[in-house]
Amino acid sequence: MTLSDFSAQPSAPELAIADLPAGGAELAAFIAGKLCHDFISPAGAIMSGLDLLEDPTAQDMRDDAMSLIRQSARKMVAHVHFARVAFGAATTSEQFASVDLRGLVGGLYEGGRATLDWRIGDGATFTKPQARILINLAWMTLGALPTGGVATITARQDGERLQLIGSAEGARARLKPEALTGLKGERLTEGLAGQWIQPYWLWLAVNEAGGRLDIAADEGRVGLIAQTPL
Repeated sequence: MTLSDFSAQPSAPELAIADLPAGGAELAAFIAGKLCHDFISPAGAIMSGLDLLEDPTAQDMRDDAMSLIRQSARKMVAHVHFARVAFGAATTSEQFASVDLRGLVGGLYEGGRATLDWRIGDGATFTKPQARILINLAWMTLGALPTGGVATITARQDGERLQLIGSAEGARARLKPEALTGLKGERLTEGLAGQWIQPYWLWLAVNEAGGRLDIAADEGRVGLIAQTPL
């Protein structure tokens, strides 16, 4: 996919920190809310499984309870590993291998309706800012396929710039209005903040890396193209 494949919508121009739609404590609050939302579902499912194990009248459901606990624990761990790179400082490592980043995204979306087609060689490596951009972009691409489809993730060098491209193709491929607002680096004025913060975080990560984020859309297809200096 290239920008010429779609009718592209450019992102907002680069802004000074003081002019950002959300920053500082407000941005931290939005991200904390997003993480709490992501963690509460598997955590609640684990508690439900434990309650079943402790219920003397539900001993016939012990196997189901253990299965629920195992699945939910894996989902919780996947969310934590993803969030450490996507939102946090992750490890002290300054380079991330493509195969590891693919695992972070794939583990988070295990059992989802869309299929992840990761077309970046396992030997490719990315800096911490690039890795943060890449996995947020990949997650947003998968999220654009609520009823299923294929999310293709590619990366290529174009001169002195790195292009990270997510292409979502499916019958109902789309981005919610809140997501479009965030991806353009604009402040949310209506809608759900939980649908806005990760797209905005992706735009902010690209902006702080000295790059630009473009959105492309056509019937049955959505494209996200992040371009950053090498």
